[in-house]
Amino acid sequence: MRYAQLKVDGSTPVISDVSSRVEDGFCTLRWRWPDGVQAVCIHKGPAEEPESRELPPGGLKLYTREEYKANNGYRDRLDDIGLVAYTIFARMTEHGEIVLVRQQEGANRVVVSAGKARIYYSILPKKGLFQKTKTVHMAITAEVPVARDILCYVKKRGGYPAGKDDGILFPFVQDFAAGRNALPPIEIGKDDFVRIFFTDGRKYGLYYELVPE
Repeated sequence: MRYAQLKVDGSTPVISDVSSRVEDGFCTLRWRWPDGVQAVCIHKGPAEEPESRELPPGGLKLYTREEYKANNGYRDRLDDIGLVAYTIFARMTEHGEIVLVRQQEGANRVVVSAGKARIYYSILPKKGLFQKTKTVHMAITAEVPVARDILCYVKKRGGYPAGKDDGILFPFVQDFAAGRNALPPIEIGKDDFVRIFFTDGRKYGLYYELVPE
């Protein structure tokens, strides 16, 4: 099986008018079928994954025109988080070989949001009488595993930091498993305050929601 690098003209069998609907954890895709095409191959992957000039290494699902009519589209469970891309390739036979039509203009691709995983965090400071420091207990409760470089904590003197650049930034040293992760306590000054932030809010905010407990 290979791609067909075809010049798009009136006779090229291309997928068009792709639409998507996300509801109750499922995505429904619909599109306009080109004449003469009885099946497509659908690829699902992360939206930030660059489109390759080669066939995707895996994840291609064969879907026939009859199945499409029976189901009024293509319905897929969204077990992912963040942005997911679906690419629909017209499937045809050329000289006895199965060929998938690659559309360079991207009309056969659609990006949907699979939703965000919630990351709950708690910060509990404890200060002893007449002590110059206080102990901070932090915990992360995640719906899915979270890599250590996604989160950081920031310490600021005299008030709570407003963002990751508003104070001294500290990285976490371990990944977070799904469920509750109690972190080792840290010692800070009695006038210091701590908050937890994304290391890159614009990037990771597409996939996770940071929620204080």
